Parts: sequence; C-alpha cells; structure tokens
Amino acid sequence: MIPTGKRNTVLELLDEEGIDYAVSDETSGRDYTAVVSFPLPTAAVEPVLERLREVGIERDAYTVVVDAETVVSERFEALEEQYEETKENGDRIAREELVATASELAPQLPSFVLLAVVSAVVATAGVLLDSPAVVVGSMVIAPLVGPAMATSIGTVVDDRELAIRGVKLQVLGGILAISSASLFAAALRFSGIVPLTAEEVFAIGEVRERLAPDVLSLVIALGAGAAGAMSISSGVSTALVGVMIAAALVPPIAVVGISIAWGQPLTMIGPLVLVLVNVLSINFVALIVLWQMGYRPQLWFREEEARSATLSRLAGLGAILLILSSVLVGVTYGTHRTSTFEAEAQNVVVTELPEETALISMDVEYEGFPFQTPSRVVVTVGYPPDETPPNVGDDIRPRINELAPKPFGPLGSADVRVEVRYVAVDQP
Repeated sequence: MIPTGKRNTVLELLDEEGIDYAVSDETSGRDYTAVVSFPLPTAAVEPVLERLREVGIERDAYTVVVDAETVVSERFEALEEQYEETKENGDRIAREELVATASELAPQLPSFVLLAVVSAVVATAGVLLDSPAVVVGSMVIAPLVGPAMATSIGTVVDDRELAIRGVKLQVLGGILAISSASLFAAALRFSGIVPLTAEEVFAIGEVRERLAPDVLSLVIALGAGAAGAMSISSGVSTALVGVMIAAALVPPIAVVGISIAWGQPLTMIGPLVLVLVNVLSINFVALIVLWQMGYRPQLWFREEEARSATLSRLAGLGAILLILSSVLVGVTYGTHRTSTFEAEAQNVVVTELPEETALISMDVEYEGFPFQTPSRVVVTVGYPPDETPPNVGDDIRPRINELAPKPFGPLGSADVRVEVRYVAVDQP
C-alpha cells in the first residue's frame, strides 16, 4: 500500500528495476493513495524491499509478501535471469520472510507445552515397547524445530525478542519432556504395567542403543541443524527436517526419563549427554549456516552488534560442545576396546579348549562410563555327555585377564572375573 505522496517515487523505482506491476487506487480515505502488486523472483524480494525502504516505504506502511504457484510471462523470466546473474541472494528468502517463518514455527506456549508432553510420553511408550514405528510417531508431533531455528535466526538478524523466546522454549521443552517421560515411566513401573527389572529394561533394543552414544550421534545433530537452517532459509517445508531434529532429541529424552524412573542415575549420563550435545549442535551449526548465507540485521549500524553476539554464542556453544563431545569420543573409543577384547578373548577360548569340546557362548559384563571395562566374563562350554567336563578355567583366566582393557585411575590393576559353565551336548 503506497502512502500519500509516494506514488510516483515507488512506481519509478519499479520501472527502473524492470518490474511489471498493477496499480489500484485506494479510496478508503486513509493515509494511502494506491495499492501496487508486482511479481518477483525469490532472490529479488529482499533487494527490492531494501530499495522500497530507502524511498520511504517503512514499517508503518503495509507490505505483504505472498507465495505464487507459478508465473507465466516472458518478462518475468527475464527478471529471473537478471537476478540469477547477480547472485546477490542466491535462492534464499528475504530477511522479513525468514523472521516471520521462524515466529510461526515457534508455537504459542499452550500448544508447545501440550505437544512437548505428548511427544515425550509417546516416545517413552515406543521405547519401552521396542517399537520404532511408535518412536517415529513421537518425532512427528515434537515441536522442536521452531525454537531451535528461532534462536539462531533471532541472533543473526539481531532480533533479541525472537532469540530469547527460542532459548526459553528450548529450555522449557527439555524440562517438560524429561519430566513427562520420567513421570510416565514411573507410573508404568510402579503400577505393574511394565513389570521389568532395571537390567531387563536396559536390555530393550530401543533403550540399549541410546545408553552409550558415540561420535556418529554428533554428526546426525550437525546434519539436522544444517538441514533445518537451509530449509527454512530457502522457503522449503521444514516438516521433514523437524522430524530429523526430533529424531536426535526425543528418543534419548525418553531414555533419560526411564533411567530416572528405574532409579539408575548413572545410566542416564549417556542419553543426557546425547540430548545436550544434540541441542547445542543444532543451534551451533544453524548459526553458522544462516550467517554464511548472508542474513544480517535490517539496520546496517546494528550489524556489528549482531556479529559480536553471533561470534560470542558460537564460541560459547563450541566450548561446551567440545567438552561434551569428549564423552562421545570416550564412548566410541570404549566401544572399539570392548569389541576388540571380545574378539580376541573368543579366539583365546577356542584355542585353549580341548578338541572334543566346543564354545557355546561367551557373555561379557562391563562397568564404568564412558570407558567401559570388562568386569565379568561367562564362558559356556559344551562337552560330550559321556565324558568328564574338562577343567579349562585355569588356562583361559590368565589369558583373558592379559587381553582385558584395564580401567583408568587407581583401579587399573583390577582383574576380570571369569566363570566357566559346562553343558553336556550330544554330538551330531
């Protein structure tokens, strides 16, 4: 809507840019003289809005940006080619569109609270049922992409209110989700609906795989943050990206709640670290992507302030990430140590067994986090029923203890307890 006295200036600007337009007189008697409509390529929206702002079309006027399904016009195609040649903005949407999208993605508090609680409860049920389908369903309804993107967008464009709102929603969402998961899991446990011991619960596949996260989890979170920033800045739907971000956050939150409900605080260290690493990684990489795409504050003299805020937050997030990621590196290293130990120990057992016997199974129990060390090895040996069980324990115990990775610290000399069980097995 063109304010009184600005009609000729606005139309001359559009003519200079080679933009076709349609003008309608505004007859309501308010402070506007006309309404002008004109189609623009995505990359041209922000530059044209800047030019309009320079000639006096400020925020007290009405400027509405809407999506068009398609434009059939050779002149419009020429305009697209013109802005593709300049590559000023690439394929990204305008700053104003980005902020508006981020505001929409950060839902109102009642809706956010309800969705956060429901997604955590559904995820907890899915994890306890060992049902990937239910866990995926919890990711779909989790309202996590909006607050993360709002925080990063508010930082790079120096919208303090939007950034603070995003941070508050992320903190509130985490607290609500963990509390809801804990209460729901506790209700299932003490009501007898899930009559499992702690060992049985942590043996469930969906639970077990999130107890000891490795560095690959960091890669997933970084990819989710980059995908979220790229999708929102290019005007693409963030629905699927939101599921990816929720995939990095919701299941480990459910496992944290289960650990609390079953009274195993040490067990929740792994999934809790995973949640924190994922949240920080998503915010960290989204800040980098949005800044590199050229988003800046509307007023040039606030750009330096936004740059300082972005750099300081990147430094803070990076430092915390470095510390927390060391835990993931430790878990990865510990997993490598344990897998190597199990393979070598199994070879030793097979080598030491008499010819008429066979190794049926070898189970290893571990302790410590993140550097797991074997505490107990149970070897099950099969022997012919008409013979006396061979005494192989004295031979394999020292060999297994030699191979076992030792724990760090003052317990470095601790021995592994090796138990040998014999089962009579009929030979085929």
